[in-house]
Amino acid sequence: MGLFDRVSRLVRSNLNALVSGAEDPEKILDQALVDMQEDQVQMRQAVAQAIASMKRLEQQYQQNASQADEWYRRAELALQKGEEDLARQALTRRKTHQETATALKAQIDQQQGQVESLKRNLLALESKIAEAKTKKDMLKARLKAAKATEQIQEVMGKVTTSGAMAAFERMEEKVLSQEARSQAVAELAGDDLERQFAKLEGGTDVDTDLLALKAKMGGGVLPSASQPTAALPQGGDVVDGELEELRARLNQP
Repeated sequence: MGLFDRVSRLVRSNLNALVSGAEDPEKILDQALVDMQEDQVQMRQAVAQAIASMKRLEQQYQQNASQADEWYRRAELALQKGEEDLARQALTRRKTHQETATALKAQIDQQQGQVESLKRNLLALESKIAEAKTKKDMLKARLKAAKATEQIQEVMGKVTTSGAMAAFERMEEKVLSQEARSQAVAELAGDDLERQFAKLEGGTDVDTDLLALKAKMGGGVLPSASQPTAALPQGGDVVDGELEELRARLNQP
């Protein structure tokens, strides 16, 4: 492969890629339909010209056929009058017109075939144009739908990959963490309050029992561990020992 061929192929491929990239489907569809309609106009003109030409040939044929009949009638008249030479000239003219009419008839037959072919092609082109109009509208609608879908997918891709969604997720985690901390603080405050009320309720029972014990013993005050033990009545040694044992138990963990 020569260098020129390689360069030529490279240039053609780049030009084709440039043209393909610059093509707008909607504009191409509109232009293609315009081109087809221009072809339709030209074909209509061609059919009209072919029909007009055939009509002229038919007129010439009719004239020559009529002239041939007229010269035949004149030849008969000349022969009836004894003018044989004149009759011969009339028949010569008749033959000329007959030959011309025969040639015109062949042209008319050929022209008629061409006209019929042009008419069929024109009808086929009109059918294709009608189909192209319908297909153009459908393709444009599909193109718009495809562009809209592509734009939506691009937006969705940007939302998924950008930091916007990540920011929302981070804020959601912070809100959940804050809610969890608030709930934990509330639970701890509730537990502390329950313990305080339990302590108050427990202390009330002990105080009540202490008052009852004092009333039973006649309002006397029990000696504490730091106070010296006074002389007790008979049996005081036994009571003193029990008190010491009670203090030891209370001081045990």
